[in-house]
Amino acid sequence: MATDWLGSIVSINCGESLGVYQGRVSAVDQISQTISLTRPFHNGVKCLVPEVTFRAGDITELKILEIPGPGDSRQCGDQQHSEMGIPGVGCQVGPSQNGNGKMMKKPMSSSAPQNIPRRTDMKNQDIIISPQQQCSKSYMDRHVETLTQSKGFRRRHNSWSSSSRHPNQVTPKKSGLKNGQMKNKDDECFGDDIDEIPDTDFDFEGNLALFDKAAVFEEIETYERKSGTRSRGTPNEKPARYRHDENILESEPIVYRRIVVPQNANKEFCTDSGLVVPCVSYELHKKLLSVAERHGLTLERRLEMTGVCASQMALSLLGGPNRLNPKNVHQRPTVALLCGPHVKGAQGISCGRHLSNHDVHVILFLPNFVKMLESITNELNLFSKTQGQQVSSVKDLPDTPVDLVINCLDCHENAFLRDQPWYKAVVDWANQNRAPVLSIDPPISEMELGIDAKWSLALGLPLPLGERAGRVYLCDIGIPQKVFQEVGINYHSPFGCKFVIPLHST
Repeated sequence: MATDWLGSIVSINCGESLGVYQGRVSAVDQISQTISLTRPFHNGVKCLVPEVTFRAGDITELKILEIPGPGDSRQCGDQQHSEMGIPGVGCQVGPSQNGNGKMMKKPMSSSAPQNIPRRTDMKNQDIIISPQQQCSKSYMDRHVETLTQSKGFRRRHNSWSSSSRHPNQVTPKKSGLKNGQMKNKDDECFGDDIDEIPDTDFDFEGNLALFDKAAVFEEIETYERKSGTRSRGTPNEKPARYRHDENILESEPIVYRRIVVPQNANKEFCTDSGLVVPCVSYELHKKLLSVAERHGLTLERRLEMTGVCASQMALSLLGGPNRLNPKNVHQRPTVALLCGPHVKGAQGISCGRHLSNHDVHVILFLPNFVKMLESITNELNLFSKTQGQQVSSVKDLPDTPVDLVINCLDCHENAFLRDQPWYKAVVDWANQNRAPVLSIDPPISEMELGIDAKWSLALGLPLPLGERAGRVYLCDIGIPQKVFQEVGINYHSPFGCKFVIPLHST
């Protein structure tokens, strides 16, 4: 049975990876499930090898293009194969519903030229195919309709009728069918006759170049803009894209101003999500902290929370996981922590303790005073249990630039400290070190800042800081919502899933 197909011209589709091969069947092995083609063409281009072999598992679709008749010779078929470049006419086989055999031929799409045979030549190629190899009539109808409706086809062959028969079709020979069933179906499908068939190939590329896609799309967009309809297939349309933290369906409109202060804020910030965060005065901020302390948020808790948030921000500024990992133990970052003898300095000491616990080399500067605040004494006792280094003289600070300077020298009161010699010396050292500066809870007045900061960390709600404070960040120190309401602030947390968020000037 397999030898009956030897000499047939077939088209083998091996999928997108291997492509389409065409050639004459030279061998069929049923045991190994292989088929060999001689003088093969790959995607319309002649292969360099004289023969190729395919396995059954690699074949996606197999089409019979030409079956040699009883009187056809192998040499004649090969000569026609070489003249055409590729198998020019093909047959797609399939069973018929009424059991009658029928044959149609269609051009194969490829880059090689295809000669359309004349009527006289096609008569010699008429073959009789069994009912199991019947061609699809619906495909031929669709193919004829597509070509006859083409603008270029009508312009070039205007003498043809829209109902004319396709030039590649072949009238099959009749093999004694009863009652003329085959003839009636041929008349129904190919009833119109053609007086003359052109010898030249149809110029698909030339007619395709006549189609101006840009003008058509522009016309469609103009029509849709006038009619108000939404385009579904234009190339300029971009589908809506949502971030992972955005909801596709919204039940109610978003309110971006969810924090309202009793007095009009002179300055406002906004978060990355667009929420408005107003500034508060120092008096209102001080009252807020005192009310929170009365309800149980003690100074020790506030210092610990501030130290954790400030250390997290400092670790991110130092490089985060790219810098702080076990493989970079020889590149420990160095942080110079400048603290004054007040509560702001105690916040910096708490931050230095957490940084030292995360394998950061911390150098703490704190001037010598006879009497220190209790909060500073407690924080120093905890800091002394770490690997951090404490100095009280500017001469003990490093001469080389450090990775980060954390400024906790200034406070809202005790302005007389800025006139001390140690303060001026530390300010000069920080300005000459050329290291980026992070200020924790800086004061309001720009004249009080001796060190220009690149980043500033505000607590709870921001103060109206100036440009010398750099980029402002806000940290959550754990003040409950009812504490805000008690001081007259309508508060809704803007932090979301974070404890430190950046703020942008509006």
